[in-house]
Amino acid sequence: MPNFQIKVQDLANGIIYLEIEGLLDTYTYIRFKKEIDNLFEQSKYRLIVDMSRVEHLSTAGAGVFIDAIGIAQENKGNIVIIHPSPEAKEIFDLLGISQVCPIANNIESAIKILAKAKKFI
Repeated sequence: MPNFQIKVQDLANGIIYLEIEGLLDTYTYIRFKKEIDNLFEQSKYRLIVDMSRVEHLSTAGAGVFIDAIGIAQENKGNIVIIHPSPEAKEIFDLLGISQVCPIANNIESAIKILAKAKKFI
């Protein structure tokens, strides 16, 4: 099985930080989707996803983001991506994900983006 890991950390103010590592592809996207679904079941809709260690992103992996962004935003949350690889950024741009999902340079910027979303809750 391809190398894939997810680390989850609960930050202040209900923000969840996910660090994903390895290949987010046809074989591993289900694990990522289950983790996101688990967070949503706990009413945690404000997520920061660090993609600095993602070696490959397939369209199946990107599809998880498409579904999750919609659910998060419907529940007055959002997903902010930090440090996407050039390949991941290109896929997000091609699929239009970067039009609806903020991309930040660091955790602090991502937290500020999510804090603005909180004002609308």
